Amino acid sequence: MKQKVFFWVFAVHAVWAAAAIVHADVVDTKGGARLTGKITQIDGVNVTLVTDYAGTLTIKQSEVTALQMDAPRFVRLGAGEAVEGTVATAADGHIQIKDSGGTTTGTVDKITAVWAPGEPDPAAVALRRKWSFEAAIDVSGKSGNKEQLGTAFSFRALQTGPHDKLKFYTAYNRQRTDGTISADQFKAGIDYADNYSGRHSWYVRDEGGYDHVKDIDTYNTSAIGLGYDIVKEKLHLLTARAGLAFRYDNYRNPATSDVQDLGLDFGLHHEYTFNQSKLINNLSYVPSIHDFSDYHFEHESYYEVPLHRDKWKLRLGISHDYNSKPGTGLDRLDTTYFTRLVLNWE
Repeated sequence: MKQKVFFWVFAVHAVWAAAAIVHADVVDTKGGARLTGKITQIDGVNVTLVTDYAGTLTIKQSEVTALQMDAPRFVRLGAGEAVEGTVATAADGHIQIKDSGGTTTGTVDKITAVWAPGEPDPAAVALRRKWSFEAAIDVSGKSGNKEQLGTAFSFRALQTGPHDKLKFYTAYNRQRTDGTISADQFKAGIDYADNYSGRHSWYVRDEGGYDHVKDIDTYNTSAIGLGYDIVKEKLHLLTARAGLAFRYDNYRNPATSDVQDLGLDFGLHHEYTFNQSKLINNLSYVPSIHDFSDYHFEHESYYEVPLHRDKWKLRLGISHDYNSKPGTGLDRLDTTYFTRLVLNWE
């Protein structure tokens, strides 16, 4: 009797397992792997597959040779209209989308979007404006031959539209070494860019704050100009900017002349994403129109890696702040190395 009960329990579980496999989505790769799970996204670059055995997998679409989706999906090939139906692999690497009206044939590399019935069209979602937020903290200390304690905070709010970006940001950095303040900086700014035509854009930005260690009681830099995307890919972006600026630096020490001058504004932003990590490089160069030997140069590079949860990231980087004509008795260059914990949310 017990053997019969065990047999029927085993049979039921086997049927359930077989049914799960039959109704699972299937992804075949050039390397010969066959992966099963649920395809949640195809965007023209990657295929996202949710599995019970390995979590969420991101597979390069160029490495996929065959697809099978038994549950009906909306599938868009190229820039055309979406077709609703089930997806199966045909001969020679082609796919067939079967719906009530017939069969549509295409190839895996031509799929630009996939979504389930009842979900919004990704193309419509991409046209919506959305806010994203970022908060970062960096706390460091040292004791022994030298006593050091440093804290740095930053916050960013970014509104992204189909063709423009609006960014608000602020940051504060304070360092104390052997009882002496070695860094006391605050900044807040706004940056707006509008991609009005293809790779071309215009921008306006303004940043103000103070740097008491550099004897700057108040500073402000405003700029307006044009931008161009030298590289504009989904995972790789390189943007150059050039425009006019007005720079104002108010020094505490009366022996140092304040800066109030028109200048040029040059910037370079580089962003490269790989394996869910990011490499970011930012350069800013603001020379005076009347005296090109008087300029302000800023650089920041960092590598960002995701932690256990996607919202948390670790940022490792270096930044430089160079003033060609600093206040009396001050160095031209400041270099900062940082390790920051970053929280992102929408």
